[in-house]
Amino acid sequence: MRRLFARAGPAKPPKTPSTGGALVYAVGDVHGRLDLLEPLIAAIRKDAERSAGETRPILVFIGDYVDRGPDSRGVIDKVLALQDEGVFEVRALKGNHEEQMLSFLGDPTAGPPWLQFGGAETLLSYGVIPPVGRSDPDGWEATRLALDAALPASHRSFLEGLELAILCGDYVFVHAGVRPGVPLIEQSEHDLLWIRDDFLSSDRPIEKIVVHGHTPEPEPFIGRNRIGIDTGAYATNVLTAVRLCGTEQSMLQARRGSP
Repeated sequence: MRRLFARAGPAKPPKTPSTGGALVYAVGDVHGRLDLLEPLIAAIRKDAERSAGETRPILVFIGDYVDRGPDSRGVIDKVLALQDEGVFEVRALKGNHEEQMLSFLGDPTAGPPWLQFGGAETLLSYGVIPPVGRSDPDGWEATRLALDAALPASHRSFLEGLELAILCGDYVFVHAGVRPGVPLIEQSEHDLLWIRDDFLSSDRPIEKIVVHGHTPEPEPFIGRNRIGIDTGAYATNVLTAVRLCGTEQSMLQARRGSP
């Protein structure tokens, strides 16, 4: 297993694999905003057509497809359609919100905490009404069973099959970040899905550039050790993707006036 922290950061600019001229797009936290995802994917398609190379472009989703925005179901349908279409090599990471949703599918007591993360919007997108009382065990079990029945098999398979980390050239893609000083093979799932300050405030050299979401920022962030692409789409109406090709780094965005 290749190590993230075996030596100091690269002396040369980071790059995607040179073989075939790899072109990679990574999409930030969508959070149910299908209305932003669709125009962003359209912009990515146009860019990929202009940049046609020897291999299919790679399209990475950084996680947090569900919660907060109005159309979690539609977002997952869109990602599945892109996988089936075959124009891009689609890779999908797990976010902490998918972890919360899966926890509820297995345990109704996870329902009230999930609602604090925006789970009500996800339930409604599947036609399921959340319980009126948050401390209603029978109501939450009925809600869990209703979601289990409403969830298409393809959506369950998608959620259960999400990746935790993707390596590509000088980049590693994860949802939240990595624990500084810990080799990739030893990273915990909890850190990959939830870490914030310990990662964001670290100035330790990292062998790979970490492309991540999870922590919303007013603008996409490009630094020596990390690229942050969560621009808080559910609240700001701005969804961001980073384009990586060779040593090039640039951003694409979709914007709307209101949710």
